[in-house]
This record gives sequence, structure tokens and C-alpha cells, in this order.
Amino acid sequence: METGSAAGAETTGTEPMWTGLPPGLLRMRRLLLVVWLGLLALALGLLLGLLAGPVWAAFALLPLALLAWGWVLLGRNWRSWRYAERADDLLISRGVLWREETVVPYGRMQLVEVTSGPVERHFGLASVQLHTAAAATDATIPGLDPAEAERLRDRLTELGEARSAGL
Repeated sequence: METGSAAGAETTGTEPMWTGLPPGLLRMRRLLLVVWLGLLALALGLLLGLLAGPVWAAFALLPLALLAWGWVLLGRNWRSWRYAERADDLLISRGVLWREETVVPYGRMQLVEVTSGPVERHFGLASVQLHTAAAATDATIPGLDPAEAERLRDRLTELGEARSAGL
């Protein structure tokens, strides 16, 4: 498995050059995990400690155990995401237990969006969402650098227009 640069992701052989997601997405997701489960553990520990006694406050360790488990799962999930630009289509691969590979032909793309919510913007990230005629197509690439997301949007739009026009 080879990870290529975003600018030269087109392949010449049979194996596509895969591009992984930037580490900023993993940092953002892990920070959100720590914040939410840390707050839950703190609130649960205080509430149980005050209302039921200090022995019951030990149940606040459950969210911390979930935090440790989630930390590992987020890393595995982040490593599973990748995409490749080929001559006629875009491949998106993801999943740890159930691998999923989506192939989106350039000629079938109707709309390519770049979105970035407030948390993503804070971490300098953006997502690319591909819309096709098929409602079931889940073609999203999350957590890209905004410049890469815009480059990918422009390239996919250009290739989509050329393929749909029959060029």
C-alpha cells in the first residue's frame, strides 16, 4: 500500500496511489472525546460522590475506560480512511471491521461541496462531499486541509464536467 501526495495522486499502474487523511482530524476527534467523556466522568463522580457516597463515585471511572477504548478506536478508524484519484473515478476506502470502498465515476458527479463547521475551522480542516444521482452514495472525505479540499473540489468538478460532456 502506497500513500501518494495529493497533487500527484493519479496512477500509472494497476494499484492506485492512496492518500490518507491528515493527522489534524485525529487530533480534533481525540480532543472532543477527551472533553466530552472527561466532563461526563467529572460530573458523574461529583454527583455520585455527593448523593450516594464516595464508594459510588468510583463509577465515574467507566467513562474514563470508554475514553481509553475510544482513543484506540479513533486511531484505527483514522488510519482506515484513504482516497485515490484515478483516470476515470475517485476511490474512497474506509472501515476497520467492515471495509467499505466507494467508487465515484467523475461523469456521475453532480455537485462537489467543501464544508467546514466551527470546530473543523478551529482545527484548520474541511470536508469534501460528493453528490451523485444515486441517493445512497456516501462519498465524503472528512478532515482535509482546506487548500487540499478546494484543490480536490476544483479537480473533481473539472473532471466531472469533462466526462459528462463526453470529452
